[in-house]
Amino acid sequence: MKLLGLRTTIYKVSDIDKAKKWYSDFLGFEPYFDEPDYIGFNVAGYELGLQPEEEAQSTEKSDSVITYWGVESVSESYQLLISLGANSHEEPNDVGGGIIVASLKDPWYNILGLIYNPHFRID
Repeated sequence: MKLLGLRTTIYKVSDIDKAKKWYSDFLGFEPYFDEPDYIGFNVAGYELGLQPEEEAQSTEKSDSVITYWGVESVSESYQLLISLGANSHEEPNDVGGGIIVASLKDPWYNILGLIYNPHFRID
């Protein structure tokens, strides 16, 4: 087996129409795939998917896995998400080597990680 890299991150949401608008506002573009049971955004060649959840979740969604989305400025992206109604999970932090990370929770309590890593390049 040869892994081809990560492809898709899916967030479960209680209101898919509101989530579609929220993520469209954040990303600055509409989804390429829009069906009642799945919304798909192409984010620089990676898929961000939204799926309806059966029952609304509380703040108790698992923190065990975080997907970090690459950004040019963690601080600016972090502030944009806060202005759109996200809540802080981990404030911007330099973890060494010029790598900056932060994480937030969207209105549906999914964790959005942000990372600036000057050493990582996609070939």
